[in-house]
Amino acid sequence: MRLFVIAGEPSGDLLGGALLAGLRELCDLAPRLEGVGGPAMAAEGLASRFPMQELSIMGLAEVLPRAPSLLRRIRETADAVVAAAPDALITIDSPDFCLRVARRARRQLPGLKVIHYVAPSVWAWRPGRAAKMARVVDHVLALLPFEPPYMQAAGMTCDFVGHPVAGERQATPGEVAALRAEFGIAAGQPLLVLLPGSRRGEIARIGPAFADVMRRLRAERPDLAVLLPAAGAVAEALPALFPPDAAGWPRLLDPRGRPAPEAEARKRAAFAAADVALAASGTVSLELAAAGAPMVIAYKANPLTEWMIRRLVRVDTATLVNLVTETRAVPEFFFDDFSPELIAPAVGALLDDPAAAAAQRAVGQRAMDLLGRGGEPPGLRAARSVLEAIGRR
Repeated sequence: MRLFVIAGEPSGDLLGGALLAGLRELCDLAPRLEGVGGPAMAAEGLASRFPMQELSIMGLAEVLPRAPSLLRRIRETADAVVAAAPDALITIDSPDFCLRVARRARRQLPGLKVIHYVAPSVWAWRPGRAAKMARVVDHVLALLPFEPPYMQAAGMTCDFVGHPVAGERQATPGEVAALRAEFGIAAGQPLLVLLPGSRRGEIARIGPAFADVMRRLRAERPDLAVLLPAAGAVAEALPALFPPDAAGWPRLLDPRGRPAPEAEARKRAAFAAADVALAASGTVSLELAAAGAPMVIAYKANPLTEWMIRRLVRVDTATLVNLVTETRAVPEFFFDDFSPELIAPAVGALLDDPAAAAAQRAVGQRAMDLLGRGGEPPGLRAARSVLEAIGRR
C-alpha cells in the first residue's frame, strides 16, 4: 500500500505519527510513505519533501506575504502526489494548503482517493466549505463527536475517531508536588498558569493584557504564584513581555535543553498543579480540562483576521470544552471583551470560589469522556477508518 501523507502543523504531525503507527500495527506490510510532515511522522518512516515549518503560519495577514512560496509548494506537492500515484492521499488539517494540493492532484488523477484528517469547523463559520471540500475529499476523520453529520450532509463519509488529548497521560500527584517544590510553591499556595499562545504574533498581541491581568491579581492576592509554560520557539521572547515582579513572578517553565517527553511532562504537571489558568483560545483548553485545571480563555487576533471572524462566525463560543459539552462553563473574552478589566475578575472568581472551580472541572472531565477517553487510541481508530475507506473505493 502506497500512501501520500501531508501535515502542515506540529499538531497535525502528532496526529499523523499516531495514524502511521496505527497503520503499521494493523497492516501485514508497512505502507510505503511519501509526503510532508514533522518529527512524529519521520519517526514512523516518512521522509518529508520539505520542512513542515514552511506551512506553519496562521491568519490572513500572516499568510499574504508568504503566498508566492506557498503557491510554489502547492504545485510541487501536487506534482509529487501525481508521480507517486498512491492508494490514498491523506491530508491532515491545514486545509488551505492541503485541499489545494488535493484539488490540483485530482485534475490529473481523477480516481485519487482523498482522506482528510480533522474536519473543518463548518459548524462555526463558512458552512459552504463542506460542499466545496466534498468536491475533492472522499472521507473525513473527525476529532469532535458532533462533526460527522456536517460532513455526511455534504456527501463525504466521516468517522469520529476520538481526540488525542482524551488519551494523553496526565501528571501524577508526585509529579505535581515535585513541580511545585522546584518553583518554591507551597502546598495550598494558589497558582495561576499563563498561556498566551505559541506563536510570536499571538504573544505580541495577547501578552501585554495577560501580564496586566497577572499584576491586578497579584495586587489583590500577594501569595499568588504564577507560572508561564513556554513553547520552545517563543521561550526567549517571553521574559521581556512578562518581567518578574519583586517577588519573582511569573517564573518561566522553559522547555529548552530538555528532551521533548520531559518538557511535555513538566507542562502537564504545571497544568495539573494550577488552581486556575488564563489561556489563549485553541486546543489548550482541552489539555487544561484533561488536567483538571479551571480556566478562562481570552484571545485577540490580528485586526484583519478579527474583522473576517466577526463577519463569518456562526456560534457564540469558540472554546472547545464549551462546544463539546454544549455548555458555556468556561468564561471567554474575545474582540471588545478582550481587556484586563474584564478578564481579571473572571480569573479571580475561579480562585476565590472553590465550588465554581469544581463545577468547571466536572464539565472538563465530561468533555474528555465525550472525546473518547477510555476507548481505543485515536491513532488506531483513525488507521482502521483509513483502511476501511480505501476498501470502499
